Amino acid sequence: MRILIPLAAAAVLSFVTSCVAPPSAPRPPAPVAAPPVRLVAPPAPAAPAVVPIDWRDWPQTPGDWRYERTSFGSQASFGSGSTGAFRIECGNDRHVHLERPGAIGTAFTIRTSSMTRVLSVAADGDPPHGVSASLPANDPLLDAIGFSRGRFVVEQAGTPPLVLPAWAEVERVVEDCRG
Repeated sequence: MRILIPLAAAAVLSFVTSCVAPPSAPRPPAPVAAPPVRLVAPPAPAAPAVVPIDWRDWPQTPGDWRYERTSFGSQASFGSGSTGAFRIECGNDRHVHLERPGAIGTAFTIRTSSMTRVLSVAADGDPPHGVSASLPANDPLLDAIGFSRGRFVVEQAGTPPLVLPAWAEVERVVEDCRG
């Protein structure tokens, strides 16, 4: 009987193992869910540029002043690169000429921190290359331009305003004309 028990156990074991299904191929991993798509609202359209009411807050016209001696005195030109936007010149007549190349024949309005004045203009050059206003060298507007708090403005109907820095080149031309 001792032999019977191990034989019976082996028979039962072989029966049980024959009923078990063979191992199947490994299952593919479960699909990983993609991260949720974040919907982003499109950027709001840019607001139109608002020009401040006070001219002292307007952006400065790009460029620099350049001073030079000329055969008739001196001049200071403002602009960027080879493009001149404004010129202050001492003429042979001891007058200071404020010139705007390519401008139209409407009056200049000059704004400084202490004074505002409208100046009539005349065609400049032959043929006209712009317009200019002429002031005697001792005109107080010239001192107001040179000593304006950081900047002054040249406005003219039909053209964009020029917001110009009140640098030493401006006063240097005026002093050359007075001397």
